[in-house]
Amino acid sequence: MSVKRVPPEEAKRLMDEEGYLYVDVRSVPEFEAGHPAGAYNVPITHLGPRGPSPNVDFLSVMERRFGKDAKLVVGCKSGGRSLQAAAILLGAGFRTVVDQRAGFDGAPGQAGWRPLGLPATTEAPDDHTWSGLK
Repeated sequence: MSVKRVPPEEAKRLMDEEGYLYVDVRSVPEFEAGHPAGAYNVPITHLGPRGPSPNVDFLSVMERRFGKDAKLVVGCKSGGRSLQAAAILLGAGFRTVVDQRAGFDGAPGQAGWRPLGLPATTEAPDDHTWSGLK
């Protein structure tokens, strides 16, 4: 199953006009340093003393919090982890998932969410953070 990929501006339009929710799959420290306004943080990996390790609770938290009918935009730092997360979600039966290309910071030759000046923040309600969602 192929993953639909959209640029940051399209991701923002989907959120504003079509009710999509933004799920940031970066680690907790990355999310806390800045993320799209309104985003939820469900890391696909956690950072530990030996580097990144898979988040074994990723799929169960996504199913419990959002459900398979949710309309989701998935994003990360530059697009790699979010593409992986979108593929996992679609493979698990989520119906409406798009990957936001170039992520929050951007990728070679592509501007990300922050460089484009789209709404970003370091604040998030508890029910949008990993500690509040798990």
